[in-house]
Amino acid sequence: MRNRRLDITPVSSPLRAAFAISRGSKTSAETVRVRLQQGERTGWGECVPYGRYGETIESVTATIEALRETIEAGLTREELQDQMPAGAARCAVDCALWDLEAKLTGTPVWQLAGLPEPKPVESAVTVSLDTPEAMAMAAMAVQGRLLKLKLGGAEDLKRIEAVHLARPDARLIVDANEGLAPAEFPGISRAAADLGVVLIEQPFPAGKDAALERRPGPVAICADESAHTSADIQDLARRYDAVNVKLDKTGGLTEALAMVRAARASGMGVMVGCMVAGSISMAPAVLLAGLCDAADLDGPLWLKDDVAHALTYRDGWIDPPPAALWG
Repeated sequence: MRNRRLDITPVSSPLRAAFAISRGSKTSAETVRVRLQQGERTGWGECVPYGRYGETIESVTATIEALRETIEAGLTREELQDQMPAGAARCAVDCALWDLEAKLTGTPVWQLAGLPEPKPVESAVTVSLDTPEAMAMAAMAVQGRLLKLKLGGAEDLKRIEAVHLARPDARLIVDANEGLAPAEFPGISRAAADLGVVLIEQPFPAGKDAALERRPGPVAICADESAHTSADIQDLARRYDAVNVKLDKTGGLTEALAMVRAARASGMGVMVGCMVAGSISMAPAVLLAGLCDAADLDGPLWLKDDVAHALTYRDGWIDPPPAALWG
């Protein structure tokens, strides 16, 4: 007997400006939104299909649809971990189940998950890949003091230098999205600390990062595309100092919690990150940020329009999600 109603909705959200990384650019955020209704209570979840891993709106929708009867019959979060593989589809369902449980029990997600009581979180704000001059201008328009620079090309060191000159007050995360030139990396890693860089994210392609075992340079190296779930942590700890935990890859908040704890047990630093998406996608990660060293959760700032009761961003800080939004 079914006691829930599942709705699956593709959502296309235009961006305020093109978002460019080393693999290409986009002008809209493409997500899949899940709504689980039980009685008068509704739980929400949302995910971003990762083209990098072969996911599409259609494949994610089909994966969720294939489990419709089981989900509507009362599938638990624990059962979901075995019924659906890690990835965007499981993320949307997992987060909807967390939200629904919070609504049904009257207990907020942070308490259900054993997380610290929510408080404002500092988030990196992304400066999209462009010319050094354009990135410096974009950095000057950001009010926050933690900037994430997208890299990927022959002028990468010039990009970092230009932004540092424009914003000497800012701490910088540089993110190559697997696109950093191996010949340039030693120079960038040596110069990074003097240019305000506090973290270098995924310089080389996943599976081609063995050189990082030598830990070149004084700045910590963070895994992103190489990192998916808690099962990866032991191997990653040999090459990286930190890991970027993204719910769309872990398959939701449930596995993200396990991944953060595994990283801590291995002595790794932790950043919680995101894809370009709105506040429903971001809300669980904002709560998870209470366990992390850093957060990169500026996705909603790129959207022209967000959902009702959206997250509030002030000078690089995010307020906890209101109950009317999620959790």
